Amino acid sequence: MKLLFVGDVVSEAGGAFLKKTLPGFKKANEIDFCIVNGENSALGNGITPLSAGALTAAGADLITTGNHALRRKEIYDVLDERYPFVIRPANMHRSAPGRGSVILEKKGKRLGIANIMGAMYLDGVNNPFDAADEAVKYFTDEGVKCTLLDFHAEATSEKRVMGFYLDGKMSAVFGTHTHVQTSDAQILPKGTAYITDAGMTGVIRSVLGVKTENVTQKMRTGLPMRFDPAAGECSMNCVIAEIDEKTGRATSVESFIIT
Repeated sequence: MKLLFVGDVVSEAGGAFLKKTLPGFKKANEIDFCIVNGENSALGNGITPLSAGALTAAGADLITTGNHALRRKEIYDVLDERYPFVIRPANMHRSAPGRGSVILEKKGKRLGIANIMGAMYLDGVNNPFDAADEAVKYFTDEGVKCTLLDFHAEATSEKRVMGFYLDGKMSAVFGTHTHVQTSDAQILPKGTAYITDAGMTGVIRSVLGVKTENVTQKMRTGLPMRFDPAAGECSMNCVIAEIDEKTGRATSVESFIIT
């Protein structure tokens, strides 16, 4: 199985570049499943039914999210659908709409995807390692061998620990949230594909997709500042992993920056 994971799509510029780039990239690499993080895909951040629809139209089989998952209330009904195409972190409060894991089936192949948020430097969530255990049990009970975790976390140390914690238990653990692709794509000792952060799909000359002057002024003065989406040349940051469908272990993993 070939799995493509696309890093956080930011605002309308990122969505437009995804629409332009993703179909051809998927075809050229014979991708079976494409997962896209879309928690910042709406103008202003968050995710809406409109921006989620644009990501699926571009070729996403499923959209994962993160700490901005519930920022826009318009998405709540989409999260609550019986067969969702958008999931939110599993370790949010139990009253949150939606779910944190799902099993996709396509052309006789099955892929389990979980979305979990880190506990360090982010809003209060339940223990991410307990949530990971629950996801592993769910997929095991359902007989799904090929699995992916989008671990949406701030601290690189927490992401590394989660990778090793799930080594051999999940097929792939890919980090999101910091919007900067790391250069450590690797297969861990027990067969799990890993990268600390898959990166961002959006404007290259920006600060995480925001106009650089906005963020500079905010950091220099500490005063309130509107964060406007940047414009300009874009890139798509992504990761491809190949997974042995009999064992659930990754056989290769490679990161890409497509401009």
